Amino acid sequence: MKILWVGIGGFAGSVLRYLVSGWVQESSRSVSFPYGTLAVNVVGCLLIGGLSYLADERGLLHPEARLFLIVGILGGFTTFSAFGNETFALLRAGEFVPALANALLNVFLCLAAVWLGRAAAFGIWR
Repeated sequence: MKILWVGIGGFAGSVLRYLVSGWVQESSRSVSFPYGTLAVNVVGCLLIGGLSYLADERGLLHPEARLFLIVGILGGFTTFSAFGNETFALLRAGEFVPALANALLNVFLCLAAVWLGRAAAFGIWR
């Protein structure tokens, strides 16, 4: 049953990733920088920060809900493998500054988003 929860969540998260990433990328009108992947990673990290706080500190998520939401949906929604591939493609194309910017922005903003998500959850549910 656990595998089913993760699989259903992963399917939903992957579909959401495709829709959100595509919308952000199209809205940015950029062909040279992967804004869609960056946005999905930051939003996913913000959500995982809040949900992990609720699960770890408040015990508000049952194990099945945690598997569905955090491992399934957010695991399918965030795109770190796409981030790695897009950064490598920028490097191969000789786009060293955008590649470095992509790597630094993804790491910094995603870590900050996890912290912000946890802080927001703490502030709301203290």
